[in-house]
Amino acid sequence: MAVTYNESTKIFTLQTAETTYQMMVGRYDILQHLYYGKRVDGSTMEYLLWGTDVGFSGNPYEAEGDRTFSLDTQPQEYPSQGVGDYRTSCLEVVNPDGSMAADFRYVSHEITKGAYTITGMPAVYDEEGNNSLGNNSLGSTTLSILLKDASTGLELVLKYGVFEKEDVITRAAELRNSTEGTVSLEKMLSVCLDMPFGKWDMIHFHGRHAMERQTERTPLCHGTVSFGSKRGTSSHHHNPSLLLCTPQTTEDAGDCYGMTFVYSGNFIAGAEVEQMGQTRVFMGIHPESFCFRLAPGDTFETPQVIMSYSDKGFTDLSHKFHKIIRDHICRGKYKYARRPVLINNWEATYFDFNEEKILKIASQAAELGIEMLVLDDGWFGKRNGDCSGLGDWFVNPDKLPEGLSGLSEKINAMGMKFGLWFEPEMISEDSELYRAHPDWALRIPGRKPNRSRFQLVLDMSRRDVRDYLFERMSDILSNARIDYVKWDMNRSMCDIYSAALPAERQGEVYHRCILGVYELLERLTSAFPDLMIEGCSGGGGRFDAAMLYYSPQIWCSDDTDAVERLEIQYGTSFLYPIGTVGSHVSACPNHQTGRITPFHTRGVVAMAGSFGYELDLNTLPQNEKEEVKKQVSDYKKYYELIHQGAYYRLNGAGAFHGQEFVAWSFVSEDKKQALVNLVITHTRANSKPVFIKLKGLDAAAVYRLEDGRCLSGSALMNAGICIPSASGEYRAVQFELNAQ
Repeated sequence: MAVTYNESTKIFTLQTAETTYQMMVGRYDILQHLYYGKRVDGSTMEYLLWGTDVGFSGNPYEAEGDRTFSLDTQPQEYPSQGVGDYRTSCLEVVNPDGSMAADFRYVSHEITKGAYTITGMPAVYDEEGNNSLGNNSLGSTTLSILLKDASTGLELVLKYGVFEKEDVITRAAELRNSTEGTVSLEKMLSVCLDMPFGKWDMIHFHGRHAMERQTERTPLCHGTVSFGSKRGTSSHHHNPSLLLCTPQTTEDAGDCYGMTFVYSGNFIAGAEVEQMGQTRVFMGIHPESFCFRLAPGDTFETPQVIMSYSDKGFTDLSHKFHKIIRDHICRGKYKYARRPVLINNWEATYFDFNEEKILKIASQAAELGIEMLVLDDGWFGKRNGDCSGLGDWFVNPDKLPEGLSGLSEKINAMGMKFGLWFEPEMISEDSELYRAHPDWALRIPGRKPNRSRFQLVLDMSRRDVRDYLFERMSDILSNARIDYVKWDMNRSMCDIYSAALPAERQGEVYHRCILGVYELLERLTSAFPDLMIEGCSGGGGRFDAAMLYYSPQIWCSDDTDAVERLEIQYGTSFLYPIGTVGSHVSACPNHQTGRITPFHTRGVVAMAGSFGYELDLNTLPQNEKEEVKKQVSDYKKYYELIHQGAYYRLNGAGAFHGQEFVAWSFVSEDKKQALVNLVITHTRANSKPVFIKLKGLDAAAVYRLEDGRCLSGSALMNAGICIPSASGEYRAVQFELNAQ
């Protein structure tokens, strides 16, 4: 069984195909962590616990004269503040009497089949057999452990979801106010993982707008290393994910753990190495500006964390995350259905467009085989720049005299689908909506707000705001033929104050706004089940597993430069499936960097994701138009391989630390087909040939290359293949292998 409990030893064992997670109801009913790592059968791991008298680390009252047991040194499942553990805590409360302590002890547990849900928030789901690919026989098991603080009556439920075949464990928690007074919840994380031994590196994914998910590997030392977001979104600056690995771990070998947060708002994550050399890893909602009031009987549920472990290096760990997110986070029609190749007008026209311009772009796109046109910002209200109009979701008749209905019909008549840009969560001060409802914006009374693009953030915690947005969006989607929505969000949140909440509940606004976003997305996806949504927040500012629950892809970055995208997409690939990455061929010189990159290279890079174009096709020379036809044809040919195949980083982190090329590949599940991609990032005079070793092939199979050569899988993986040197800046190579 995936979850067992031994009544005599009081040990819980969570088993997946290749991992074991153990914890124990220890002394004084304290829930202690024992082990998480490579699968262990036939043994319990309580022998790993140790006890000694550590100075200034006190002992539970029940220990009496035994100084060898301390909450400050013992590995725990969910530590809380104020009771003797001075390390990073998961939970902080102010009790009805003003005290700030919580001491949770084991009461009972329940083991059930199927995945647990979290009220109002995304979570990994289990729909056994409901998979068009026929490989979704994933059955999960839920373990719920009830703990209680005897002094106050507060109840804590720890939830563990065990996805056995996927080698994934999920974590979440729920606090119930069973006291007779109001409790102020000031911190509640989703996960703690105590590692009692080992030296570790931490990898996280930092960045900035247009340069998201840069990898940084840091050896952990004594103290706490943490990162997070206080911007109201998961952010461009720190992705809500981390990896923990041994210093020796590489793409293909070594112990590594991964965590990603199924949440789109403020978060904190990190690791603490404490006095005895143990490491505590943690992740959850950021406690700054967070305070939830729980009346008697109220509960608070944390978002979910997805965890996995591999002893085979980063590639194997990535594959586990890719599969669980692709198959059990993403939902809807386009979870597996082929998504259309699109063209977006943004970098072609910006705000300067009319129906004639859009139809001209669409006509050329249709001739070249592109399947959908997406109309970006500027089609509504008084919106000729980014300083006005947000919230006024009514068509601008000066730009579109026949409205969206007329435009979509004309585009459909060309054999293309039609998509539309929205930024629902924002409001411009210069808008009819703001003039009518200034209280709908997040804004502190008596203070001038911090401006960003002259837009404020709508109070998504309010039902009347969400109802207005649902009404306007539904009306537009119902009265035109719209197959796709690009959902954007273009500023960080601050000036947090809701006119709809009393003073003592203002600490709930950040979280309630995120819940409101999820609620609106759920309503829309339920009302329009065939609609495809692409998430966006100035590109990759909200690239997280929770948004993928509603949108099967996210615009990876506003930086469309193919060379910069290599590094952005590399970092993204550690945890997120390639099919979730929105990636386009854009104009040259690139609008963000001014770089000149070959058209072929831009296509190869953009095919590492959900493919499209972001330029005016009418300005291309004929040879590049022919290249567009070929790229579209190739992408359709390789679609299943790219979206469902296994992804391999062929030269790992060295790609951005001294090596002169970046290479990656896709391999089909049956290992009969592979697509190899390579971009030369630094061309030199008298250059040497490039050798790359392929991965994931069948060692015993013989593969035919496009040039007619036949080579064994073992040769291609162990000796590699030579890419001949050639001149030219940023040259790309793409070739297919097929098993004979």
